[in-house]
Amino acid sequence: MRAIDVHVHPMSQAYVDASALFTPAAQRMFHGRFGARPEDQIADDFRRDDVLALPIAWDSRHGTGDPIYSNQQLADLCARYPDVFLPGWAMVDPWSGRAGLKEIEHAIRDLGLLGVKYQPPVQAFEPSDRLFYPVWDLIQSLGAPVLIHCGTTAIGAGEPGGLGFKLDHGRPMHIDRIAADFPRLNIVAAHPGWPWTDELIAVLLHKKNVSIDISGWTPKFVPEALKYDMRRRLQDKIIFGSDYPGWAPGQCCDEWEMEGFKPEIVEKLFVKNALRILNLETLVARAKAEGEAKGGKM
Repeated sequence: MRAIDVHVHPMSQAYVDASALFTPAAQRMFHGRFGARPEDQIADDFRRDDVLALPIAWDSRHGTGDPIYSNQQLADLCARYPDVFLPGWAMVDPWSGRAGLKEIEHAIRDLGLLGVKYQPPVQAFEPSDRLFYPVWDLIQSLGAPVLIHCGTTAIGAGEPGGLGFKLDHGRPMHIDRIAADFPRLNIVAAHPGWPWTDELIAVLLHKKNVSIDISGWTPKFVPEALKYDMRRRLQDKIIFGSDYPGWAPGQCCDEWEMEGFKPEIVEKLFVKNALRILNLETLVARAKAEGEAKGGKM
């Protein structure tokens, strides 16, 4: 196993249908890589690169009006390819009230998904608004991690008004407030947080219960301040992610290794931090056994 990729969009036709509003902008930004592909091809992409993946469901009904790629669909995908996909991130529209809270509990307890992902600009909510505190309280009580998009987004980029999505919903200080008020909530900030990278670094240094996935950016474009601290104060808080299919996991691994990080830091980035922060040891061992049974190299 070369790496654990904690930020993966399983771009099957069903997933593309659920994200129809933002697909054109993503296609432009990522040069056509956000098109639909068969599930078998997605799984083979990760097998080829010797990477285990945590895929993400999709639910932005309030913010976009699109259909969803449900948590049940995601759980079924993970069950079909257990040698590749670890039980991934549920997604629940934060505006769905009590029904949403029941869905979170169902996704974690019944479907066996790892945690819940939120995309505040696209889901049209300020995550530190106390209206949404029951969400964070429930996820904390379930002992599950939460993945929260941080910084700018490719979704709506270049469109009139950015399709109405407000970037300041992704400011790191929203995560800071949540982390302070829910100290047992395991929060992973998704992406480098640009243009508020320094804010995100401050949050990571100040809040023990916040870590970061380095996804969505090729290494050469990740802000230098973050790369500097990845080698030093933040080396135990960084988790690998590709934001597939925007970037292939193997390509990201290669490019991070070319950045000249010490081998022990690369090992933390690719595997060790994810195992510890997300408590993945049992799930990874199960996936390795499945891979061995299929004759794979994991």
